[in-house]
Amino acid sequence: MRRSLALVSLAVTSMVALAFLIPLALVVRQLAEDRAVTDAERQAGALTPVLVITQDPATVQQALASISGRVAVHLPGGQVVGEVKATGDQLREAREKGLAFSAPVPEGWVHLQPVVLGEARVAVVEAFVPSAELSRGVTSAWLALSGVAVSLVLASVLVADRLGARVVRASQALADGARRMEQGDLTARVTPSGPPELAEAGGAFNRMADRIGQLVANEREILADLSHRLRTPLTALRLDSETLGTDPSANRVRQAVHALEREVNELIRAARKELADPDGGRCDAAQVVHDRLVFWSALADDQNRLWNLRGTERRAFVPLTRSDLAAAMDVVLGNIFRHTPEGTGFVVALFHRPEQVVIVIEDAGPGIADLETALRRGSSSAGSTGLGLDIARRAAESTGGSLVVDRGPLGGTRVQLRLTRLPEHQG
Repeated sequence: MRRSLALVSLAVTSMVALAFLIPLALVVRQLAEDRAVTDAERQAGALTPVLVITQDPATVQQALASISGRVAVHLPGGQVVGEVKATGDQLREAREKGLAFSAPVPEGWVHLQPVVLGEARVAVVEAFVPSAELSRGVTSAWLALSGVAVSLVLASVLVADRLGARVVRASQALADGARRMEQGDLTARVTPSGPPELAEAGGAFNRMADRIGQLVANEREILADLSHRLRTPLTALRLDSETLGTDPSANRVRQAVHALEREVNELIRAARKELADPDGGRCDAAQVVHDRLVFWSALADDQNRLWNLRGTERRAFVPLTRSDLAAAMDVVLGNIFRHTPEGTGFVVALFHRPEQVVIVIEDAGPGIADLETALRRGSSSAGSTGLGLDIARRAAESTGGSLVVDRGPLGGTRVQLRLTRLPEHQG
């Protein structure tokens, strides 16, 4: 837009400047020619009184010497004083018609002034104007006019560029705010600026963002309230399911109730998550891994589980909120405590790669018998992690990474959270 405004201003101002410059240039040239011819007429008229008094060639020569100009006198007797430039036809026309006129000659212009001295006695005064004299001062005047025109064009382009920059800055700020809103930043706001229309659009954008934030907050509060209302009957249902006995049908009912309860807990956690993450949708994975392992280490020590932590000395920023990564870590670590015997050790390691951060959680337990079933959302058996692994998988995939579950060197389950790495300066 800024470039377009400058080009439009350049085109319009150039056309206006040319519309005035060309006629002015022609007028300047005409004025220079008129000035030169007028000087020639004045010089020719200055000799008229001399010729009326005397036609003596010597006296006329002295009069010519006192006149600054290229003047010649054609006396009635055929004598000529001075340098002749006019043609014979022009001289004959001047004598016969007795009228003064100007006419072009090969090297410029001549002004012929006939002087009637008596019957059949006519003298002709010839004033010559060289071509250079006709255009004297025209070139400098044209250059001055061109300089003024160019200055006006450049000034108009500069003013248009400044106005365009003001509009462009306001437009870019509004576009940046909309882009941040598109990426999920509900705190995105703009400072209304620029022309009145853009300033009004910026204010409308801020009001829209406030309204969207309120709507999202209300929806999550409603979801959280609904989830909490469901928790009471679910608790009663779970307690009742425990009294059904040990037959296969009762086990299926209990598994269904447990799965439903986990889903409700997940809804509550998601609904209560902050609308705007303090870290702007990113976190230091090394810090989160260290903090979660410190949390679980107390329970590990109580159960005599040997554990080890590596790779958290360096910062590693990932495009994931701290709460989401902590939840993924908790479900994987929780599976170790739920599905392996007490005393089973585990290792947590963080590996730094150029474009990825890989969190590896490995235990020395019996492992997962059916990996495909374990990764299926909602599965819940003695050897799989069901919803927990699905939560971890979704967290990894939200960064553009992946979740890999296999058997590790310790003999048990190895879970790899492969997260896309953010540049250090974005952290």
